[in-house]
Amino acid sequence: MRNLSGLVLFASISLAAFAQQPPSQPRIVTHHDGGVSEVLQSIYIPPLVNAPFTLTLHTEWAKPIGDGGNITVVNQRRIARDSQGRIYQERWLFVPKDSDIKSIMNLIQIVEPAQHLWYNCGMLSGGPKRCDIERYTNGPMATYSPAIGSNGPLPDNKGYRSHDDLGSRQIEGIPTTGTRDSITYNPGAFGNDRAFTVSREYWQAPSLGINLISILDDPRIGKQTFIVTDIQLGDPDPALFEPPAGHTIVDLRKPNAPEE
Repeated sequence: MRNLSGLVLFASISLAAFAQQPPSQPRIVTHHDGGVSEVLQSIYIPPLVNAPFTLTLHTEWAKPIGDGGNITVVNQRRIARDSQGRIYQERWLFVPKDSDIKSIMNLIQIVEPAQHLWYNCGMLSGGPKRCDIERYTNGPMATYSPAIGSNGPLPDNKGYRSHDDLGSRQIEGIPTTGTRDSITYNPGAFGNDRAFTVSREYWQAPSLGINLISILDDPRIGKQTFIVTDIQLGDPDPALFEPPAGHTIVDLRKPNAPEE
């Protein structure tokens, strides 16, 4: 009986103590319906051997806001490639055009095509100092030629494709050839209530295998303009192709499946 009284007293004290504690705060989850996730695809840098350079790429993205207006953001970044086809690229955050806001480098990417390695190194202040290794599928290339557009209708009467040769011109003292590829989509091609045209203009340097000017004009996402300046031919500093000092290397590649 004494033991039972003790248990009742202990239970009463425990319940009273529990009742006096403030309730725990509920976890707040923020979520918004709708919206888009934007990822801009820049100019393509192939792992071309024996065509080394260092350059600055200027990007301008004018995104439509209706009534003919735009929100325009810009950045510029350094890109380099050595004679082995290794590639170094900086990634910088976009900032409003003609503003006093300074861009910030958020990523360094290094490609080792012979070893099929791709380093992604975070550079934001306060962010993780690590370089993630992923698999790079391409190997070193002896030559590179971009896809050539064509003329003709799209399947199922969705629209029409056209290709135009724009001739040749020198950019930064380097010979380039220009092309413009356009696709006009008919109404109803994929839910659109009117026809519209997407055009891509390229000025490619065959000696480097890259576009020195590239313009994408798409009414769905706006106009993206990429212009190369400050081209220096020759091998860049080999230190560019080393992971940044103080970064932890994290290998994210999946091991090869065992052979049967």
